[in-house]
Amino acid sequence: MRRMAKTRPPTTTTAPVNDAGSARKSRAARPVRGDTATAAPTSATAVQPAGKPATRLAAEAAHKPAAERPPRPRAKPAGAYHHGDLREALLDAAEALLAQRGAAGLSLRDVARGAGVSHAAPYHHFAGLPELLAALAERSFQQLGAAMQAGVDAHAGDAREQLLAIAAAYVGFARRRPARFRLMFGPVLASRRLHPGLDHAAEASFRVLLDAATRFDAAAGPLLALTGWSLAHGLSHLSLDAAFAGLPLPGPLPDAADLVRLMSERVLGAQA
Repeated sequence: MRRMAKTRPPTTTTAPVNDAGSARKSRAARPVRGDTATAAPTSATAVQPAGKPATRLAAEAAHKPAAERPPRPRAKPAGAYHHGDLREALLDAAEALLAQRGAAGLSLRDVARGAGVSHAAPYHHFAGLPELLAALAERSFQQLGAAMQAGVDAHAGDAREQLLAIAAAYVGFARRRPARFRLMFGPVLASRRLHPGLDHAAEASFRVLLDAATRFDAAAGPLLALTGWSLAHGLSHLSLDAAFAGLPLPGPLPDAADLVRLMSERVLGAQA
């Protein structure tokens, strides 16, 4: 039996691996810790010089004509918001909330929400809620003084009619704006020396009454002014609190503005 010739598997010749060179290449490919690995730029991506836009969109926008570029937002002047006057908008919102909740129910956060601004916006004009309430009382005294002055102007040369018109305007203001009337003569008035604007507005409104009373009676003007103010103020509060309801009177009372005029005529008649 013939011996079968043993066949050896074909051998393949491989080039010797240069381990040292491979290690050097792998070490060179690794980024050194702490360095930033950056890919070499290709022909499709140009290296952006320092100071130029880093993205393609920014680069394209930078080369557009000025007419095609989007307008840059303009900086808003201090205190100017979308409604034009932040301080007045806050006072408007506070006035509306005051009519609904009273002074005890107000907060700066709610006022800011009502004005449509951020919660921090009120602090651009008011240090806190007491300052906001003082400013609202100041505005109210200005409006009360203007209403009283309108009564004076409607009766030029007649001090008696001016005093009657002032009393009616006072009570009418209280009836139309009860929450603001209570704010004006609440605790905020006792701190008016801390708020010069409020102090000036309150004094100016009383000056309208004092001047008319002095024209009516030069000697007793101050006392007459205090008497008229006390009468109109007390009647205003009694009317707002419905204190006259159910009193054992012979008939219904007239409107508060008419009632204060009748009372004032009694005072002025005794003064004449």
